[in-house]
Amino acid sequence: MKIYTTVFGRAITSSVVAAAVAVAPLFATVTQAQAQQTQTLNGAGATFPAPLYERYAREIRKKFPNLRINYQAIGSGGGIRQVIAGTVDFGGSDAAMTDADIAKVKNGVILVPTAGGAVAVVYNLPGVNNLKLSRKTLPAIFSGQIKNWNDPQIRADNPGVNLPGTPIKSVVRADSSGTTFIFTNHLSAINGYFRGRVGANTAPRWAGLTNVLKGKGNPGVANLVSRTQGSLGYVEFEYARANNIRMAQVQNKKGQFVAPSLAGANAALRTVSFPDNFRVFVGDPNDGYPIVGLTWLMIYKKYPNAAKATAIKQFVNWALTDGQKINDDLNYTSIPPAVVNRVLNVVNSTVK
Repeated sequence: MKIYTTVFGRAITSSVVAAAVAVAPLFATVTQAQAQQTQTLNGAGATFPAPLYERYAREIRKKFPNLRINYQAIGSGGGIRQVIAGTVDFGGSDAAMTDADIAKVKNGVILVPTAGGAVAVVYNLPGVNNLKLSRKTLPAIFSGQIKNWNDPQIRADNPGVNLPGTPIKSVVRADSSGTTFIFTNHLSAINGYFRGRVGANTAPRWAGLTNVLKGKGNPGVANLVSRTQGSLGYVEFEYARANNIRMAQVQNKKGQFVAPSLAGANAALRTVSFPDNFRVFVGDPNDGYPIVGLTWLMIYKKYPNAAKATAIKQFVNWALTDGQKINDDLNYTSIPPAVVNRVLNVVNSTVK
């Protein structure tokens, strides 16, 4: 199985686990000497989009051979902290920065949505191939109300399925995580007890859970679920698909049990409205697969020199045009063309 690890530009794939639009470049033309110099952009943050950013880092060099993208997948919380500290050229997060965090960035920051996707509920139960979890059951498990696999609620969701009478081993993130925020944001939106007990958070306390395993990043959770019988966790869909981990069907707002997929994520995100700051929270979508979210690049408004500013604009312009063609290949949703135009207008007119 595959684990996507980092650093991109020297990206590693471990053997353990694993709308495009034509946009005229508005940014300033650099001198010939600047264009011939290799520019390196160092970023860090969310593991949710790491497989996508790995491809971006490789493919962008076909158009900009002197542009190198390095990205360390350390989790959304780490990405936000490094952007605030000014130790990276850009960050990545699936939990959009709060107003308080934005105010701490001395050079200003722009949130650039690059993709959306599903968070899969993954499990390891030999012999159980099509586990279903209702809107009542899933929050009850992750708030500690349901502790065993043969609980009456799980059995009611899965009539005729032979479920073991063993404890559920909940696998959660050890780090501050945008994937965790997407997951807990959904559970908080559909269940008042979970909202009060755990809440929407990048690093919740998981009050009530007594049998917990913690993995670092999406790869760490995927690894733990893959090798731990009786476990239940959550990872970005591409990590589950690439590693052949069983995924539960989750009940959506319409009462349908839906497995994670690109089509399901697209259906859920189709009606999302982007405000002027492009910060969106998707709690309980009306259609499709219900546990979905967006991921953002966090870029500065002011860079130390013109060459660095030009490089970041090249990266963002490419990612939101040519790069969007890659999203479908890796089961990420694309950013709508009208939103792309709005984002690029802000980036190209603001970043200096």
